[in-house]
Amino acid sequence: MIVRSAWDYAERWPEFLRWAEARPRIENRLPVLRFGVDKERYLATLAAAGVPVVPTAFVRPGEPFRTPGEPFVVKPAISAGGRRSARFEPGDETANALVSEINAAGQTAMIQPLLSGVKESSLVYLDGVYSHSLSRRAELPRRRAQDVLYLEEELGAYEATREERRIADAALELAPAPVLYARVDLLGGLVLELELVEPSLYLSYGHGAADRLAAAVCARLEARLSP
Repeated sequence: MIVRSAWDYAERWPEFLRWAEARPRIENRLPVLRFGVDKERYLATLAAAGVPVVPTAFVRPGEPFRTPGEPFVVKPAISAGGRRSARFEPGDETANALVSEINAAGQTAMIQPLLSGVKESSLVYLDGVYSHSLSRRAELPRRRAQDVLYLEEELGAYEATREERRIADAALELAPAPVLYARVDLLGGLVLELELVEPSLYLSYGHGAADRLAAAVCARLEARLSP
């Protein structure tokens, strides 16, 4: 079974995990899903290994939150599609309400600087190998997150630089293997997210990408069916 459209997994993670654990075989596999769902876990792992990541503070339930003195972003550590996420101006105390909402749901809130005017890129990997890249921008709402499934995106053709490839490769190497599909999102050359659960792969931006993904899936099926 391949996880490709579990769009509400972030809000129902314990339930999703129980469902995934009951599957005889799932791609990406359970260790990959567990690693990739929690940004607090994998960003700490990447940073400890020397991979450049967007500076991030975490506010767990019961911990105090102080509004930064620079433009900032608030989002859940387990999230998808920009839901329950928003950007704020320096010292904006209304961010407390969003942090409290995230904590009240039993989740950790993430606080990151709002890096404006820097390049955003997404690098897609299929069967653990770099496939293609694109420019990608999704602007978070101001002050208060909206109830949307996914934020609107601005996409464009883009070829990742050698340095971006190096950073994304280093990030993916820290994930449990094997990885059928992955996407590494970079913001100003820093890892913003390592998407391993059910990321959009933007196959139309990579020549032959759909065929490569199909071949990887077939190889896994054949390996499973072979005596």
